[in-house]
Amino acid sequence: MRTHELVLEWIEKQLSSGELSLGGRLPGERSMAEQLQVSRTSVREAVRILEAMGVVRAGVGSGKDAGTIVIAEPGSALGSTLRLHVATRHLPVADIVETRVLLESWAVERAQAGAPELAEAGMLLDQMDDATDIDAFLALDAHFHVALAQSAGNVVVSAMMASLRGAIENYAGELTGNLPDWTATSRRLREEHRAILAAVSANDGGKAAALVAAHIRGFYREAGVDSDHTLK
Repeated sequence: MRTHELVLEWIEKQLSSGELSLGGRLPGERSMAEQLQVSRTSVREAVRILEAMGVVRAGVGSGKDAGTIVIAEPGSALGSTLRLHVATRHLPVADIVETRVLLESWAVERAQAGAPELAEAGMLLDQMDDATDIDAFLALDAHFHVALAQSAGNVVVSAMMASLRGAIENYAGELTGNLPDWTATSRRLREEHRAILAAVSANDGGKAAALVAAHIRGFYREAGVDSDHTLK
């Protein structure tokens, strides 16, 4: 085992046992190095890995933001990892799209009609009506779908959904160039968004699930992701 892995293993045990918790601070670099009998370089490497994983945030200087603090940003870390794997073409974009369909269909079917995220989703739709820039539209679209997923109240599904959207968001922007008429497509997408939100708000989970599946597949089919799981 490499020395930085010893540090990671120790921190994992501290988190599992409750010795470390969300918002807590890791011991100082020198203290951990001495305690674990490893080099400070190994400690720094372990902390960098944990930062990339969205488990800690390392601050410098002094004051309340100094030190290495335990956080929880799994969606960001998962999204970064998936984006890299998608870039290698090891994970076909169409497979990720289908995974999105599974997660989002599950989420909207179980969404709570009074969930505050649904009010946020409605406001995002209003902003999308005024969005003239494609990138701005797609960013609002991403936030809308994440809000829908969050309304189900499952934090793991929410994190996974956010990471999957992040993994293919760049492709979505690129693929809009394949669309014959962006104005018509954006109008259709907004209409479909409102129909999905209306079904969720009416506690019709089955209808919402069917609508969101057709919505996701329809966009990527029109934009160039074919049934053979490749990009045209």
